[in-house]
Amino acid sequence: MKRKIMLFALIATGILAVCILSQAKDSSYDWGNTSPVNDLAWTKQVGSRLQPAGQTLSANSFGAIADSTVLSTEAIQKAIDSCAANGGGTVTLQSGYYLTGALFIKSGVNLRLDKDVTLLATPDIHCYPEFRSRIAGIEMIWPSAVINIIGQKNASVSGEGRLDCRGKSWWNKYWEMRRSYETKGLRWVVDYDCKRIRGILVEESSDISLTGITLMRTGFWGCHVLYSDHCTVKGITVDNNIGGHGPSTDGIDIDSSTNILIEDCIIDCNDDNICIKSGRDADGLRVNRPTENVVIRNCTARSGAGLVTCGSETSGSIRNILCSDLKAQGTSTVLRLKSALSRGGTVENIYVTRIKADSVRHVLTAELNWNPSYSYSKLPDSFQTEELPEHWKTLLTPVEPAYKGYPRFRNVYLSQIEATHVTEFISASGINDSLRLENFYLHDIKAQTLKAGKISFCKNFNMTEVTLSTADRRPIISENNLYSNIHPTIN
Repeated sequence: MKRKIMLFALIATGILAVCILSQAKDSSYDWGNTSPVNDLAWTKQVGSRLQPAGQTLSANSFGAIADSTVLSTEAIQKAIDSCAANGGGTVTLQSGYYLTGALFIKSGVNLRLDKDVTLLATPDIHCYPEFRSRIAGIEMIWPSAVINIIGQKNASVSGEGRLDCRGKSWWNKYWEMRRSYETKGLRWVVDYDCKRIRGILVEESSDISLTGITLMRTGFWGCHVLYSDHCTVKGITVDNNIGGHGPSTDGIDIDSSTNILIEDCIIDCNDDNICIKSGRDADGLRVNRPTENVVIRNCTARSGAGLVTCGSETSGSIRNILCSDLKAQGTSTVLRLKSALSRGGTVENIYVTRIKADSVRHVLTAELNWNPSYSYSKLPDSFQTEELPEHWKTLLTPVEPAYKGYPRFRNVYLSQIEATHVTEFISASGINDSLRLENFYLHDIKAQTLKAGKISFCKNFNMTEVTLSTADRRPIISENNLYSNIHPTIN
C-alpha cells in the first residue's frame, strides 16, 4: 500500500511539473522530471534599476586628508552632502589611506573608492552615531555602520578600493563578554549587548548598488541590506579572516528585503557567507516583513558557515531564492536552513543549482531547532528583580500562542551539484509528525563524502540521480518520513 501511495505521489508531481515548467521563463535549469518548480518569472525584476549620474566632486577639495591618523569623516560627508544638494553625481578621493567614522550616502550620490584608496574605520565607537535599526532579528538601538545608506533612492558605493573596518578590537570585546555572559546563563543576549560596527548598512532604501569594493575585517556583519528593495551587490570581496576569525562576521545579509541581486562576489568570513533573514521571534512576527525574490549567482564562498543560509531569523518568511553557478571552497555547508521553535515564518521556494563544492562539512542541512543556547531567551533567577534593558525585554517576549512560533520549510530544490571531500552529505530533520520538512527535491548530484547522513520527519522528500561515494558505504539513515524516495546510489 505504501509503495502505491509513493508511486501515485511521484506520478502526480511529474504531471504537475510538466504543466508548470511549460510556463517557466528559464528552461536552462535542470530540476528533474519529478520536481514541480514554480514559475521563475520574478527573477527578471531583481536588482537596482537606476545609477547615479552627474558631476564629479573630490572629497579632498572639502578637506579630506590621506593620513591614517587624521579623521576625514567631516570632509567626506561635506562632499557627499554637496553632491546631493547639487543634483547628484560621484564623490571621489585621491590615492591614500583615510581615517573615517560613519558616513551617510545620499540619494543620487555614488561614493567611488578607486583602486589605490582605502577607508580605515576608526575604532572609536563615539564616531558611529546610534539609532534604531534591526540587529540579529530585533529592532533596537545600535551604532551606525561605517558606510550607511538610510532612507535613500538611487545611491551607490563603487570602485576597486577598500573599506578596512579593522574589527579585531570588536572581536576581542565580544569574546571577553561572551566568556563572562556564559557563566551567568546569558549566552542568548551577549550578541545584542556587545555593540559592534557593521561594514555597510542599506536600510529603508531602493535602487541601491554596491559594486567592486573590498570589505575587510568588519567588526560585525559585512554588508547588511535591511527593509530595502531593488538592490544590487555585485563584484564585492569580503575578507573577514585577516588577523583572526571574527565572531558574527557574516559576509552579506539580506534582511526583510525584496528584489535583490547578488552576483560575482567572493566571501571569506567566520559566519554565514550569504545569509537570508526576516526577523526573530515576537519582534520579527510584529514587523512581519518577508525577504523574497533574491537571485544569487556566480559567487564564491571560502571559509564561513554557509555558502547560502536561510535563517535562523525566519519570522517574516523567506521565499523565492534562486542560487546558481556558485562555488563553496572550505565552507561549512552549501545550503543551510535553520530556525527555532519560537521564530515562526515559512521558508519556501528555494532553488540551488549548478554548484561546485570542495572540502565542505555538508551539502544540505535543515534544522527547525537550531542552536538552543542562542535561540531561546531565558532570564536567570538572579536577574528577576533587576530593571532590564529594552532589548532584553524584546528578546524575552514570548510568542503567544506558541504555535505561531513554529517555522515551516518547504519547496526546496537542489540540482546539478558536484561536491568533493564532504564530511556528511545531508542532515535534515523536522521535529515530529506535525512539524515536518516538506517537498524537498534533490536531482543530479554527485558527492564524495565520508558519511551519507540522516533525514527524519520529512514529507515528500525525493532524490533522483543522486550518487554518493561514501567511505563507509552505508546508506542515508531515513526515519519517520512520509511519501519519500530517499534511495541515492551508494558507491
